[in-house]
Amino acid sequence: MNNLEQYIKDYFLDFITSEDEMKQAIHLMRTEVDSYIKEHHLKSLVLGISGGIDSAFAAALLKPVCDNNHIPLIGRSITIESNKKEEIERSILIGENFCHDFQHIDYTSLFQKYKALLPDLDDTLKSKLRMGNCKARLRMIVLYDLAQLHGGLVISTDNFTEYLIGFWTLHGDVGDYAPFCHLWKTEIYFAANILMKELKNSSKNAINLCIKAVPTDGLGIGNSDFDQLGLNSYEDIDRLFRSYFKGDKSNENHILIKKYKDSFYKRNNPIIIKREKISKKILKK
Repeated sequence: MNNLEQYIKDYFLDFITSEDEMKQAIHLMRTEVDSYIKEHHLKSLVLGISGGIDSAFAAALLKPVCDNNHIPLIGRSITIESNKKEEIERSILIGENFCHDFQHIDYTSLFQKYKALLPDLDDTLKSKLRMGNCKARLRMIVLYDLAQLHGGLVISTDNFTEYLIGFWTLHGDVGDYAPFCHLWKTEIYFAANILMKELKNSSKNAINLCIKAVPTDGLGIGNSDFDQLGLNSYEDIDRLFRSYFKGDKSNENHILIKKYKDSFYKRNNPIIIKREKISKKILKK
């Protein structure tokens, strides 16, 4: 058993299922972010907004923290070629309702120019993955430049389910502060439903639309997350992982478990040849 699997067995096998517990978790996340802002004298938080549940939850979670610290929550919806109309509309609703500084940017024409430079593109899954990675990394450039410009920090919108699957792009849609990377995807939906109760009118509607939306990466790789993950709901995905880490190996060959094992390099990036190995082999120490 590796260190991550032991950590999962220690802390991740019990889901947060009561409203009171989730309210405490939300309060803890906000308190932690607030402390980090103060300790590091941040002047902004920067958030990429996709129109999906994770970035919507991040916006609703962080706006009160930014308000209390009198700093802007800077949001950008950066759409490129494969984003659906309803995704874009949801991202704009979230940005306009929760961000102090928000813009929707369409980088399709810029990406088309870049795509023309890429060799050997076709309609295969491999080519779709390549283009998806490039889109995520183009968005990353925008967000990190904003963080540098405004003395801020890029917020990660990863959750633990996607972390295990490797369902993100290295040097792309990853931030520097991850407030809920250790919540399962189903817990994000639960938390978002609870946050809705403190919201009114258009803000509540914006979150609700993201909760009900079919989850997708917006990169044109599949019609939904589930096209790539082999199950039809995040409830089923989280249950499978929970069962697997409890010791049930009947799903050892499931695509999700294969993705978990194959994405080891993402969770341990960069892979480092350790100094002690160099010393033992070369310096004879």
